[in-house]
Amino acid sequence: MKRNILAMFLVASCSMAALAWDTDGQTYETVSGLNIVNVWTFDRMHTGKAYTDHAICNTKARTATMLDGVIYVSRSEEKAVTLDEDSDPVLQAVIHRFTVEDGTPLPDLDLTLDGAPLYGLLAAASIGRDDFGHLWVAPTTSDAKETVPVYMVDTATGALTLVTEMSKGGYPQRTDYLDVMGDLTLEQAECNIMTISGSNALPGFNAVYRWHGDQGGTWEGGFDDDPYIYILDFFPADKTGFALAPVVKMTYGLGDDDRYSGDLFYIDCNDASPVLYDVNGQIVDTFEEVDSTLVPAPRCNGLAEFKLDGRNFLAYAFTDMNDGGTCQAQICALDENQTLASMTPCWTLPANGLGDINDGGLRVHCLVVDVNIENGEEVATLLTFKSYNGMAVYKIGKNVKPAQPGVKGDLDGNSVVDVDDLNAIINMMLGKAEKTPAADINDDGNVDVDDMNQIINIMLGKNND
Repeated sequence: MKRNILAMFLVASCSMAALAWDTDGQTYETVSGLNIVNVWTFDRMHTGKAYTDHAICNTKARTATMLDGVIYVSRSEEKAVTLDEDSDPVLQAVIHRFTVEDGTPLPDLDLTLDGAPLYGLLAAASIGRDDFGHLWVAPTTSDAKETVPVYMVDTATGALTLVTEMSKGGYPQRTDYLDVMGDLTLEQAECNIMTISGSNALPGFNAVYRWHGDQGGTWEGGFDDDPYIYILDFFPADKTGFALAPVVKMTYGLGDDDRYSGDLFYIDCNDASPVLYDVNGQIVDTFEEVDSTLVPAPRCNGLAEFKLDGRNFLAYAFTDMNDGGTCQAQICALDENQTLASMTPCWTLPANGLGDINDGGLRVHCLVVDVNIENGEEVATLLTFKSYNGMAVYKIGKNVKPAQPGVKGDLDGNSVVDVDDLNAIINMMLGKAEKTPAADINDDGNVDVDDMNQIINIMLGKNND
């Protein structure tokens, strides 16, 4: 029996090792009393083959989000399934899941709609969460498609529910990435959904789509009942449209009444830095007066505002894989009015990058921030995800510190994971450690799967006691 358990352990430990995370290995300066540490990283730069062999290292795994301690990575066209005996296989969309805490993989969600696999070209290109705990996905739509369907995801089963099909109002252009603010169910608050018309070539298109639902109401066009407006005001001024994978991000209102109104929104596209607009399509703020060292490189799109310790911050895509870039995000502090000209640099993440491999023109860089109370203080958790290059999780706060001890699986405390640590685990399994009965790791009097899980956790650094 011990021999079989040992064999099971060796297989399990090797399998888990293939998904072992690392950290970015960097030490970041304290800025205005706030520390930042990398919790874990899974990318080309730091974890190499473990990342590149994983299903999320694919250009059809384009977007990611965080919800309730779980990271969700949406990948279209992944799992071959047969609809019936007379049909050729189709490629089902899948959501890969990881814990925010330490990156532990969770079971995948195979996406279904009305009991059938969700499939088709980029059927789940965009993933996100609303402000009331609902996960959603949406497909890329072409200029032949008059509507944009938005689906809510059952996070236990992967079953989708159609929230609404947003009309393009007779002006159908390609759409890729959405932003959602409020409550998709319209039960607890209003909701706004936005997306941008995109093009594979300059100058692009200039339509912004928006849909609105009042609390307890129904969906309608979000620009005075119209589903889109034309943007005529650009920065730089010689622009005339939005090309290749533009991203829209609404900002929260300051009061309870307008918190989810999304009256201001950023547009970030591949040939310009982010621009803040109002619902009339007029420019509110730009990077024109920002220090040149903080202006993002062209062709990387994505951003997120957040507030921590009473201060305002902006995280935005700073470099991509072009021109020597390594898919980094920049975090800057803003003044009380949140003006872009007030930006002061805090951190560039990761300092040595996620990766430098071309993603085929996707451009989108997902940045998601949650602020919670930990040990009585506000702590921000930031996810940075760049398709085809990797992801990482950071913590920001006054007393945030690296995990101690700092090396996963280091049972003997010598700061490295080596054969001595493996021998220690094998000795536990053989009963040579001080355990009764042999290999009863959790001291419950039995040797069973719970002990196996406990040992795997030890090797992953989740239980160093």
